[in-house]
Amino acid sequence: MNDRMTLAEAFKHCAYPVVGHGKRDVRVLLEALSGLEGDEASDMYGKGELIERFESKMADYLGKPSAVFFPSGTMAQQIALRIWCDEQDMAKVAYHPLSHLEIHEQDGLKELHRIETVLLGEADRLIRLEDVMELGEDVACLLLELPQREIGGQLPAYEVLEAIVAHCRSRGIKLHLDGARLFEILPCYGKTAAEICALFDSVYVSFYKGLGGVAGAILAGDTTFMERSKVWKRRHGGDLISLYPYIVSSDYYFDRRIGKMAQYYEEARELADLYNGSGDKIRTVPEEPVSNMFHVHADVPKPVLEEALSAVAQATGVGLSAWVKKLDEGSSAYEVNVGDRYAEVPKDKLNEAFRVLRAKLLEQ
Repeated sequence: MNDRMTLAEAFKHCAYPVVGHGKRDVRVLLEALSGLEGDEASDMYGKGELIERFESKMADYLGKPSAVFFPSGTMAQQIALRIWCDEQDMAKVAYHPLSHLEIHEQDGLKELHRIETVLLGEADRLIRLEDVMELGEDVACLLLELPQREIGGQLPAYEVLEAIVAHCRSRGIKLHLDGARLFEILPCYGKTAAEICALFDSVYVSFYKGLGGVAGAILAGDTTFMERSKVWKRRHGGDLISLYPYIVSSDYYFDRRIGKMAQYYEEARELADLYNGSGDKIRTVPEEPVSNMFHVHADVPKPVLEEALSAVAQATGVGLSAWVKKLDEGSSAYEVNVGDRYAEVPKDKLNEAFRVLRAKLLEQ
């Protein structure tokens, strides 16, 4: 490896990538399909034993009467909010300023459904009870993301969450859970998915983030709500003739990894300790992770951090990250997700990697 290798190249060639479950290539699907009998019928336009069996399984796990499989969480969440707005006869919802719907969906909720949005709280922190209590206008639904991904995967205390829910109930505001990473926070809260979902009128979960499936999402709620979601799913073009590649991989990796969430959580805390012990120029957000995911912030420019991480990968074979984003002229960051790969990294190699990282940052 030459000294001019980019961070992405160095990560690609490293022997011990720290983050994730592995490469997202066609082998993800091939592995999921390998245990199936070849004569099992596929789903067709949202119906069939294969899709209905999985939907029932997830409804039970989430503690909801009904669930519907969607090809994407973007589709599922826009539809959920549309249904609550129609029911409340009020085209207005509230969510965090850095909600996925606000910053990653090209204003789909506003352009496709003509729903107004209220940005609640401040971008650099969680929504607080006071924010909800001081909401000066009526909204049909409050969306809460657990954990709040864009600020490092932060999570409110469970008592605060319960208080927010109680206040919304008293005002007749529906509650929707953006649970893209719901499975990953169960060890921190010490709650079952059903216990958390009981606080919400509707909930979305993802099958490709912490679980590592190909794609796909579940939207869950009461039976009437879910029947209405099926109509909107058809309107959105979500009823592909067959969704079985997504369903099969979602089911397979759910079974394979749902029992490992506590392991990933503890490993993330261990990894965060290594970062936070690597000098004053680097730290994790939050300081103590609440899931398998956290952000790393460094008080050095993006090119400097890229060079340091590339040097670590080339010197030790340990890949801490494949990318870095610029925060401002003097600081940078990246996201860490702990999965199956972490346990495969020898501890001596990992400790060596952080010694090199600390030395490189001290040079600045």
